[in-house]
Amino acid sequence: MNRIITALIAGFAVVLSNAAEARVSIDITQGNVEPMPIAVPNFLGGDDSARQLGVDITEVLMNDLERSGLFQVIDQRAYIETPATVNVRPTFANWRIINAQVLVVGEVEELGDGRIQVSTRIWDVTSDEQLGAVAYKTPADNWRRASHKVADFIYKTLTGEDGYFDTRVVFIHETGAKDNRIKRLMIMDQDGANPVPLTDGLNYKALTPRFSPTQQQITYMALFDNRPGQVYLFNIETGEQEPLGTFRGMTFAPRFSPDGRDVLMSIERGGNSDVFKMDLATRRLTRLTDNPAVDVSPSMSPDGRRITFASDRGGAPQMYVMNADGTDQKRISFGQGRYQTPVWSPRGDLIAFTRQYRGRFYIGVIRPDGTGERLLTESYLDEGPTWSPNGRVLMFFREPRPGAGSALWSVDLTGRNLRRVRTPGDASDPAWSPMLP
Repeated sequence: MNRIITALIAGFAVVLSNAAEARVSIDITQGNVEPMPIAVPNFLGGDDSARQLGVDITEVLMNDLERSGLFQVIDQRAYIETPATVNVRPTFANWRIINAQVLVVGEVEELGDGRIQVSTRIWDVTSDEQLGAVAYKTPADNWRRASHKVADFIYKTLTGEDGYFDTRVVFIHETGAKDNRIKRLMIMDQDGANPVPLTDGLNYKALTPRFSPTQQQITYMALFDNRPGQVYLFNIETGEQEPLGTFRGMTFAPRFSPDGRDVLMSIERGGNSDVFKMDLATRRLTRLTDNPAVDVSPSMSPDGRRITFASDRGGAPQMYVMNADGTDQKRISFGQGRYQTPVWSPRGDLIAFTRQYRGRFYIGVIRPDGTGERLLTESYLDEGPTWSPNGRVLMFFREPRPGAGSALWSVDLTGRNLRRVRTPGDASDPAWSPMLP
């Protein structure tokens, strides 16, 4: 009998059985990963409403798995068997015939108190073994998050690494004429569902939003018509916002430290921009660079020990790394063109960046010591990479040709799984949240 672990996490009651040692798995550290054939029948339900929820949950779940590029969801029309319940052992031969390596069986139960229980089992079709099982209890209107949590559970069971589906993305929603754009903050699920505006864009333009790693909070730059842009904090839960201070020059390109206690940003003084760090509790400001060049776009390593930033001190913008106190500043990029918007991976192993060269833009990654540069995308305009919380996928914004409007795209570290992310209208400056609590 599998051991059962019960917990309550942010409205989710979770019952988890420990998985058997997986016979089938995906090694996502390899450069070329063939998508795993996986069968996902519609989740079962006892009555019409539960069955419809099961269909809806299955659709979101399948879309999550497909978009990851790691799984090939087999067309349901090819299925020979319909599972009876989530607790009945499947006839594995019926799934081997359609070349499924993994089978996911799920069930939705309405609990009578406004909640549902979403139960899932993952089966290794080749070895006839259960790989894992999980059950989530949550309010019925929270079914979409339950779908993402199931997808994350499948992802971790089969890859050994955390997923990234139960997350959100904040971005800049753009409307209006090109010479008078309205730019407002908007937030949505990582798959483009549930977009909600956070600011109206009428009094100022919002730019470069970034999530706090520890709180439901965003930092961003507000650009006003008649005064310098300033960095703000925005509380997602309350809608309250506040400036980080009053500065004569422009403050821009903010980003939280990994512990959420500080905000890194650039401050313009006398026509020159340097990198600063502000303690959010005391509002104490510490200068980290002091150079006649333009130093911008700071991003701290996940261990809090180093910071990457962009600087034109070498003539054209390139990437640099320094200690968290500003010492030992070293250049790490030496390619032709302009390197900008560096951002450290949450895994700590790579730094993503934007590169401009010969009229084209690229999203790439490089190791913190400057080795192993790889370009993942190319177009007329690709900018502003942001990492998924597991460090395996990048989101960015693209304008495919002049005047075409910008949209959000994602790409994995192989550079092959390039996909557009749906948004309501033009979108730019995405920022990926950490996993939701």
